[in-house]
Amino acid sequence: MTSIMDEKVAIIEALIFASEAPLAVERIADVLPDTEKKEIVSLLEQLSEDYEERGGGICLSEVAGGYQFRTRADLAPWLRKLKAGRPSMLSPAAMETLAVVAYRQPIVKSEIDRIRGVDASGALKGLLEKKIVRIVGRKDVPGKPIIYGTTRKFLEVFNLKDLSELPTLREMKDFQGQQELSGGTTQGDIVPQGVLNPQESGEGSGTYSGNPRGLSDASEDLNRKPEETE
Repeated sequence: MTSIMDEKVAIIEALIFASEAPLAVERIADVLPDTEKKEIVSLLEQLSEDYEERGGGICLSEVAGGYQFRTRADLAPWLRKLKAGRPSMLSPAAMETLAVVAYRQPIVKSEIDRIRGVDASGALKGLLEKKIVRIVGRKDVPGKPIIYGTTRKFLEVFNLKDLSELPTLREMKDFQGQQELSGGTTQGDIVPQGVLNPQESGEGSGTYSGNPRGLSDASEDLNRKPEETE
């Protein structure tokens, strides 16, 4: 029995390693039809514990609705040296726009402009190009304005299992205070975490560990401004 379990763990490990995106339990079940989802979850927990006990530079994370191998966040300074450049940067305007979309989605551009008090066209274009924000559809009102929402890549970037894990304003303020005391990452930095994927190639590919504290100013603004109906 032990050898069978070990083989299944090895198979799951290989599947996650080879996957280009976080691998869902359902997808693993498709590959292992003779294994129940409950058992797969148990095997994933075992695999995660194995990596944690090893204390190496790699960990198994549950993110964006699936599982993915990532390097430890505290090793980011060395990964930046490997990348030979600064981490990808979101401007303050982009972070504010992203915060509005994340906390108010689904949302149309006119609502984003009203909350921010400026035209968000440029910021939205950049977020769409980075595939952090997507077009969800069109609102059923005159003019049929485009509706925006976040993507699975947004969850990967900010290391979230799903949108329910978005930090509250208080949590983000606490996080900001801790980062300022420890001299942590600056606002808008997206620190490369080094995804373990044989298909990874090109600048900007791979998985990142996002810094949520850049969302705090815009979220505080959301608490002050009541949502208006289009």
